[in-house]
Order: sequence, then C-alpha cells, then structure tokens
Amino acid sequence: MLVDTGANVTLVRTDLAQKLKGNFIYTAPNISLKTATGEKAEIHGKLDAAIECGSRKFQHKIYVADITDPCILGLDFLQKFNFMVDLEKNEIRTGGEEIPLFSARAEDSKLCSVLAKEKIIIPARSECLIQGVPEASGKFRYAVTDFPSQVSQKGVLVAATLVDLKKEAIPVRVLNLDHKPKTIDKGAVIATCEPVVDIVARPQGLSESLRLPSILENLEGLNEEQRTAVKELLQEFQNLFSTSDSDVGRCNMTQ
Repeated sequence: MLVDTGANVTLVRTDLAQKLKGNFIYTAPNISLKTATGEKAEIHGKLDAAIECGSRKFQHKIYVADITDPCILGLDFLQKFNFMVDLEKNEIRTGGEEIPLFSARAEDSKLCSVLAKEKIIIPARSECLIQGVPEASGKFRYAVTDFPSQVSQKGVLVAATLVDLKKEAIPVRVLNLDHKPKTIDKGAVIATCEPVVDIVARPQGLSESLRLPSILENLEGLNEEQRTAVKELLQEFQNLFSTSDSDVGRCNMTQ
C-alpha cells in the first residue's frame, strides 16, 4: 500500500478490486485520471471497501483503476479520517495511533544482530545483563531481542526485551543453564533484533472514578483500611495493568 499526498483520490488496482467483496459502482468509460508521470489511467468504477491501517479499519469509497501499486491512499482518505503525515518519523498518525510508512522486512530483521560490547563470563546456573551493540544500525529504531538462530553457546537463553536501538548500549538478559561458566567473547552474537512496526498509543490509564471502584467491589473479605491500601497500590502502579483488549501484550518501556 502506497501513501501519496499528491493523489487527490484513493485508488485500488483493478485485479485486486475483483477479488474484494464490496458494492462495485460502475463508472462511464470516458473518465480517466492523470498519473504523476503524466500518463492517463482508465477508471473502471468505485468500490466501497474497508481499508485496514494499523489496528483499525476505515470504510471508504475508492476508485478502481489500472495502476501499478496494489493500493494508493490519497488525500481524500487522509483528510476524511484526520490522518497526519510525519515524514521525519516516517509514519502516519490518527486517533493517537502511530503507523510506520515503511515496514521492516523479515529478511532485514535477521541481518540485525546484537554483539557483545565486552568479553564477559556468565557464572554457572545464573543470569546476567550483557551490554550489547547493534551490528547494523538505522534499519529500525525499536526492536525485540530474541535468541539468535545460530550460536556457539549451548545451554544459554536470551530474554525477549523491548529495546531502543538508538541508545549507546543495549542490555541483553542472558541465562546460563549449564553447570559450568560460559564465556562470551567481545563481538560475539548474543541476540537478534526483530523490528517493532506496530506502535499503538496506550489508552488512558485506570480511571479513579470508573475502574478502581469496580475492581475494589470484587475484593471480598477486606476491611476499609485494606481497601484503601489496595486502592493506593493500584493507583501507584496503574501503568502495569491492562485497560482494554488493545493494550494486552504491548509495552511502552524500553531497556
């Protein structure tokens, strides 16, 4: 899908439109559009379709035409649903949701490894934080560390952690399951980075007037003093609790 602020209308390629389930509105054959290269493309009609951007779907009428790209999001779509285009961050935003314009490819993610910054010895049956550096930077900013597919160390596990690759050092939590110490040499691959391409704004935190009382009502067997203590605890750590189905499995804190 291509986002084109120079296109006045949203377009879908003819062969893809035929596969979509929607109400096709026929257009007279004398209507055409002018492409960025100056060529003319014939418009076959309109289609009422659901366009998925990020975690939401938007119902919109799109034009069916003979174009090269599968779909082109034009100004009509961006303005109708109040999208903001941020070229500096390579993303579009609407309703607090940030949608990357350029999705990282799977093959790119495999090329981004985390290397040990210094030589370190992991004691037997223990875990530690190893400072790492990305082998190649600039492909993406946020990533989740994962166990490398090819490692020389057996009996070593790597914790999945959300990290910011723009930081000077990347902390990687490593666990040594063996009964003998493990030596990690400087420059050794200790983790791989999977890109984070779906960034969604977290909904508002727990509401003191709405959510907390309903939670406290289910705490049977507590006196008033204990209920007050639980309420203060929930308010202090409210960012740790899920507020809706959309934030389950998501995190806004990086190591």
